[in-house]
Amino acid sequence: MENFNILEKKENPLFNRKEIIANVEAEITPSRKKIKELISKKLSISSENIKIKNILGKFGSKIFIINANIYDSEKDKDNVEPKSKKDSPGIESLQQKQTKEATESDNKLNQSNEPETSEKPKE
Repeated sequence: MENFNILEKKENPLFNRKEIIANVEAEITPSRKKIKELISKKLSISSENIKIKNILGKFGSKIFIINANIYDSEKDKDNVEPKSKKDSPGIESLQQKQTKEATESDNKLNQSNEPETSEKPKE
């Protein structure tokens, strides 16, 4: 990422955040993680307090527009921003439970399909 500029910065006291619009010049669409790192370095804040709203690019252009919200604390961010299903801790435990149940049922099926290898006495 060659060029990173903050175009607009607004203070929003109602939500305890700063709303920024920035642009970045890159060959491919930058990841949200990379954008968070750039913003946190430029503004000297923690990357956990940043919420990337969107990354917009036009076809054929190497310039991407980024809309982001920067909160004073992670608690403020959690109170204001809607939770996604991926961020919810319940999803991880549910997925782990489902995979555990699936492996247990597979093991039971494999055990029931195996022929018994009990030795019969030869006559």
